[in-house]
Amino acid sequence: MDNLKVSIITVSYNSQDTIQNTIISVLHQTYSNIEYIIIDGNSTDNTVNIIESFESKITKYISEKDTGIYDAMNKGIKMSSGDIVGILNSDDKFYDEFVIEKVVKGFNKNDIDAVYGDIIFKNPINNKVIRYYSSKRFNSNKFKYGIMPAHPSFYAKKELFDKLGYYKTDYKISADFELLLRFMYKNKIKSKYLEFPMVLMRPGGVSNRNIKSNWILNKEIMYACRENDLKTNYFYIYSKYFRKIFEFTGNN
Repeated sequence: MDNLKVSIITVSYNSQDTIQNTIISVLHQTYSNIEYIIIDGNSTDNTVNIIESFESKITKYISEKDTGIYDAMNKGIKMSSGDIVGILNSDDKFYDEFVIEKVVKGFNKNDIDAVYGDIIFKNPINNKVIRYYSSKRFNSNKFKYGIMPAHPSFYAKKELFDKLGYYKTDYKISADFELLLRFMYKNKIKSKYLEFPMVLMRPGGVSNRNIKSNWILNKEIMYACRENDLKTNYFYIYSKYFRKIFEFTGNN
């Protein structure tokens, strides 16, 4: 167990402005037993050239059309051979070079199936912290409010995906929520919160682009709860926005 192989999967599409920092943050990790896989969706900008400039340091890489981000994530997981798997998107980067080392220690010290931690949203222009997303107070009851642990901080044993399934590609925005709900609530995997920031993210994202995206997000959350036998309602789900107010800060 001491030398667990960690598969890190980055999915990209037209990410020329950010993917170099993503790749560098993986290559700078102090933990050595990392399998790094990049799944590109046939980018039309300079993304592929940037990836190929690091090709000798990337374990596996493909660039081809896919049906969306969750299809690409599934491709990466199925290609992986690590003991544990995590996702680092192409506009994100690790908080520091010790993240994967700490993740592996979390697995080695505990009899668990998965770990999760915190993430930080930063303004890319002035580098100011916009939001600190802490998973510290998460428990499985919060899924009914549409609240989940920070998905970019989620690392799980590869065997879980083979046993419990992959990201459902019929979801446009919320397949990450559904997968965590299915793993942690319905199947009650053993997980551990690690109290440190793992990922630096840019603000925004598909689910926050506009009112329509937000509506799709919450509709899919409701459907995911029904699929996984969790009773909820839209009042519970929309109440999460009041909770988010307390996560926005400029001082972390």
